[in-house]
Amino acid sequence: MKPQRKANAIALLSTIGFFGIFSTTISKSPVLPLFLKSMHSSDSVIGIIGSISPLAGILFSFPVGMLADRLGKKRLLLAAALVFVSAPLLYLLVANPWWLIPIRFFHGIATAILGPVASAVILSEYREDKGEKLGIYSSATLAGRTLAPLVGGLVISLFAGLTGGWNYRLVYACAFLLSLPVLVLTLRLPEGSGSGTQVKKVSLRDFGSSLAAFAGNGRLLGTALVEAATYFASGALELYLPILMQAKGMPTYQISLILSLQVLAIGLSKPFFGKLSDRIDRRVQILIGTLVLGISFALVPLAPGPVAAGILVVVFGLALSLSTVATSTYVSDVASAENLGSSVGALSSIMDIGQSAGPIVVGFVAQASTATMGFFTGFGICAAASMVFALFAYGSRRMPGSNP
Repeated sequence: MKPQRKANAIALLSTIGFFGIFSTTISKSPVLPLFLKSMHSSDSVIGIIGSISPLAGILFSFPVGMLADRLGKKRLLLAAALVFVSAPLLYLLVANPWWLIPIRFFHGIATAILGPVASAVILSEYREDKGEKLGIYSSATLAGRTLAPLVGGLVISLFAGLTGGWNYRLVYACAFLLSLPVLVLTLRLPEGSGSGTQVKKVSLRDFGSSLAAFAGNGRLLGTALVEAATYFASGALELYLPILMQAKGMPTYQISLILSLQVLAIGLSKPFFGKLSDRIDRRVQILIGTLVLGISFALVPLAPGPVAAGILVVVFGLALSLSTVATSTYVSDVASAENLGSSVGALSSIMDIGQSAGPIVVGFVAQASTATMGFFTGFGICAAASMVFALFAYGSRRMPGSNP
């Protein structure tokens, strides 16, 4: 791809990522639980429906990545754009909470496609500065994720006088409008943006061979494990930090400020750490980031006050940024070109599993013992994943017993 077209492609992809994640996040936070409550849903029903969208990422990210390798990445991004545009309209028809289960799953497919496929496009098109470009894209999606709850909350508040839950439905109307740029800009992506002109046939054997290629490559599997451990800690911190800080008497505004500082640290540092990953050994960057993240995570329950908690959470965010911007680029270093999409998709699926498991495991350990022990469990998982990653990254490329 020519330099000008490359510049246009990363700008388009970043804008697509911003609006795509904005539209899906505004459909979830804070509107989803409030919309369900307005329909007299129980807490258990809210919990079930809230877990549906991440399930789509776990189930679809790997198959989507493999399909992108064979059908073309732009075609898959167009499919995601159509889901982004159509899903918000379905919320307007909801009269029963259970209707949201298929709608949330359908909406989750959009992000399950966008994340790994957009990353695969960047990794395949920007060989020399892929870390920097991936950091730019990640920061754009993070900006959308940060702004969406603020806009959604504002819409709900401004139209609070409407009856029949229409103040919530207006948020989904906004989600539809915000998704339109995704479709328009995806159509404008250059044909060379990771999308081949030849469509290859896809069979169940292709899925099996792609999965075997990923599972048999120790470097890929080790990278996926540190990614899962990183988001294991991230998912647990997001859920339990407010509870821990509230128990120490910290007011809500301070807790919100601390969480906002973490998001800001990640968003501002990702382009810088991405550029760094283009210049240093990515294996070192991943190991340092994962271990620092695990240590700061373990220390959070011991923070005596808001300043210490804020420093730890910012360090956690910087470490997460340092590690995760290097994991995707490292996957592109060690995966074969024909399996790049499926490898990035598998990385995304395992990441979602880790993020879903974090709150469950930490919560179980905390209930059986103490919150401090629950957070130390997260550190242990990060340390163990780092050891496995180091073993394969600096040792054998393949898993024991795999075909050469």
